[in-house]
Amino acid sequence: MPLTQDARASSLYRLTPALMAAVAAAGLNVVIPLASPLLVALVLGLVVANTPLADRRILQDQAGLTRLLLRWGIVVLGLKLPVDAVLGIGVGGIALVVGTVLITYYGTLAVGTRLGLEPRFVTLLAAGFSICGAAAIAAVADTVRARQRDVALAVALVTVFGSVMIVLVPWSAHLIGLDDRQAAVWAGASIHEVAQVVAAGSVLGGGAVALATTVKLGRVAMLAPMSILVARRSAGEGSTTAPLLPWFVVGFVATAALRSTGLLPESALTVAGVVTNVLLAAGMFGLGLGIRLRELWPVPGRALALATLSTAIAAGSSLGLLALLM
Repeated sequence: MPLTQDARASSLYRLTPALMAAVAAAGLNVVIPLASPLLVALVLGLVVANTPLADRRILQDQAGLTRLLLRWGIVVLGLKLPVDAVLGIGVGGIALVVGTVLITYYGTLAVGTRLGLEPRFVTLLAAGFSICGAAAIAAVADTVRARQRDVALAVALVTVFGSVMIVLVPWSAHLIGLDDRQAAVWAGASIHEVAQVVAAGSVLGGGAVALATTVKLGRVAMLAPMSILVARRSAGEGSTTAPLLPWFVVGFVATAALRSTGLLPESALTVAGVVTNVLLAAGMFGLGLGIRLRELWPVPGRALALATLSTAIAAGSSLGLLALLM
């Protein structure tokens, strides 16, 4: 049934805080590039949720809007994926990307199981650390019926550990004697978020940013097949009835295909990048509204251990494949 005019007005009214938080987070990211807008928005929501402001009517019943914002953010994310450029990294580069994603994903699942962590949280962390950070976590959260606290903790960990990699990967690449091209490929294949890869590429200098980002976008392209793997695994465990490929992942594939036609002007792609960040950040704000600080603190030691080992798996497997394939 179509929404009435009053219902549409109410939805837009309730969207206001999330959109304001997203714009604020994006503005902070311009001033402080290492401040992930998604994490900043999540923290803003968390702070609001733990103050008397949480009782305001405008902040009630945000769960449905949060899911919608995150899903449309993933759809628009496809416009940031130049498939032709990804294919340009060659057979060796594609094999490296696929191998790193699979090893990191299944390695994280195995370690998380051994540590005795909750399976849904382990799946979130495995998807985020192997593919593209917070966006991947949001993409699989519904499939595994993840709790909000698990999603928030996974997003926080992937952001913090990815930020550490911004410094660690360039330093390590210099230490072990990688050339500029090898260092850029390693950064793109191992660091968790696209923005973090751009930052690491800037540290490396030269043409590293373009190559590192292209390799990273190859990992982003794994979002659709990885969503199928997660859905099949969850269905096998009886924990979900979600479709193998949710509509928003189909939308992600469609927008990536549209980007690859070359029909969209550069200005439209720039706007799409901003819209993606705003939608995902607004969704993260809504996610934060559903969390109480006592549910996140202290951070479980086993979760920190899994994040550390998952990061090590991503860095080690990508470096090994780099030496073998390129």
